[in-house]
Amino acid sequence: MAATKKSDLLAVAAKEFAKLEKLIAPVDADRALVKDEDDTSIKDIVAHRAHWIDLFLGWYADGMAGKEVHFPAEGYKWNQLKAYNADLRARQSGLGWDAAREGLADRHAALMAFLEGLDDADLYGGPMKGANNNWTPGRWAEAAGPSHYRSAAKYIRARLRAG
Repeated sequence: MAATKKSDLLAVAAKEFAKLEKLIAPVDADRALVKDEDDTSIKDIVAHRAHWIDLFLGWYADGMAGKEVHFPAEGYKWNQLKAYNADLRARQSGLGWDAAREGLADRHAALMAFLEGLDDADLYGGPMKGANNNWTPGRWAEAAGPSHYRSAAKYIRARLRAG
């Protein structure tokens, strides 16, 4: 169930991030960099989550400024997410495990600061400007943060179980 007020959104974001952080804390760089059959590593998943928080913050800022909002990113459509994510992995290929983890922690802190700066009306009072759908900024934030943290944890747990 998606959050519908700021306090719940902050709580679920903190909870899901803490779970993800605890999960990745013992993972060493050698294990984090091993690619799966889809050419994706644990490091890639963590770096991806940090990047998507930046995308969300950019979407929000562009919408509030009355600029065109590029969903999911300039030059890509939603049905091109697989290609976008592959391109993102290529752009982030030189990023190390420590940098990926630090980047996620930094972007999580930025997301939490962003959320702290808004009130319930800002987050849930109506659709996010420029989004061209009915999702509120709070719903978009949840998708970029806690929902993404949960899916990352699911992937990482499966990879760790597989060996």
